[in-house]
Amino acid sequence: MKVCTGLEVFLKDPPSWARGRREGLLCNQASVDSRLRCSRYLIDARLPGQLKCLFSPQHGLYAEKQDNMQESFDDFDPVLNLPVFSLYGGNRAPSPEQLSLIDLLIVDLQDIGCRVYTFIWTLYLVMEACARAGIGVAVLDRPNPLGGRAVEGNLLDPACRSFVGLAALPMRHGMTIGEIARFFLEEQGLDLELHVVEMQGWDRGMDFVSTGLPWIWPSPNIPTIDTARVYPGQVIWEGTNCSEGRGTTRPFEVFGAPFFDPIALRREAETWGLKGFVLREQPFEPTFHKWAGMRCRGLQIHVTDRHEYRPYITSLAMLTAVKKIHAEDFAWKEPPYEYEFERLPAELIIGDRKIREAVEAGAGPMDIESIWSEDLKAFREARMAWLLYD
Repeated sequence: MKVCTGLEVFLKDPPSWARGRREGLLCNQASVDSRLRCSRYLIDARLPGQLKCLFSPQHGLYAEKQDNMQESFDDFDPVLNLPVFSLYGGNRAPSPEQLSLIDLLIVDLQDIGCRVYTFIWTLYLVMEACARAGIGVAVLDRPNPLGGRAVEGNLLDPACRSFVGLAALPMRHGMTIGEIARFFLEEQGLDLELHVVEMQGWDRGMDFVSTGLPWIWPSPNIPTIDTARVYPGQVIWEGTNCSEGRGTTRPFEVFGAPFFDPIALRREAETWGLKGFVLREQPFEPTFHKWAGMRCRGLQIHVTDRHEYRPYITSLAMLTAVKKIHAEDFAWKEPPYEYEFERLPAELIIGDRKIREAVEAGAGPMDIESIWSEDLKAFREARMAWLLYD
């Protein structure tokens, strides 16, 4: 059965709560239907005259901004003749003046299923601002590209709260953006009119390939579904002096540095007993970002079994190996990172100082996982209240 996104369900028969209201739309270039038509144009055609403004998340309306803290600015859509308000510039939440233009804010964003990816935190701040202003929020649901069964990693420690983590989610949360909205409503205790337009035909065992939907990068460095699969682990390299592959055609899949010894690292990986992936030696030369113009000795991670592969612990184990083998050359990246100017980026990304300290100490994968096992078990049980799909 073909999967219909929340957008397509919404367009078939717009609910009564959407009719006759002044609406804003939070979207980007990946907000399309199965025929690759932009949601903003489809909604405007289906509900003529109701769209009053657009909002864009990190990376901009067209996902042209490459990296964190590269701000996009307010813009204008010449086709719709509407203002576009950036939520990754001077503000990361809509202002009261912007919200005064609307009665309902519709959210149509493709999340990638990882706590660090900022789209869900833009949603978090949008819901908070709309609750204060008495504005309704409607989330047009989309698939979690990693599927909806597996969850992995430590829950966010409040001490590591930042724009890459504002609530207690594990690194891989296994929920759709609509389900996360339901979690946020409860977590924040919001008095908010919230609607989630559910998908049709999606179940928790489906990854993005299984949906039959077209993949459009939600941000410049998630160009393929292969990238999305490894991102929940490989994002941790952002907090180090090792390249996460930005400036190459395979960001996050390749990683390395001029000082890497790929053979020694592969041998270390063979001792872990982790499954579902192959590490292949792959030198690369980034055209921008870390080590730009320099030859990095590195590895490419190939996922061979998406059911066996655990991205977060796999990358944490590799990070531990790099720290051990290259103790003199490896370094944690210094601030700033996502508008935090004092705390270590790695701790904000990992979300718990104890995990980073375990990496420092050279702990093995099973020892690291034992730190979060009880919390993750409790999360699995709690999330049942927010799930919408079998």
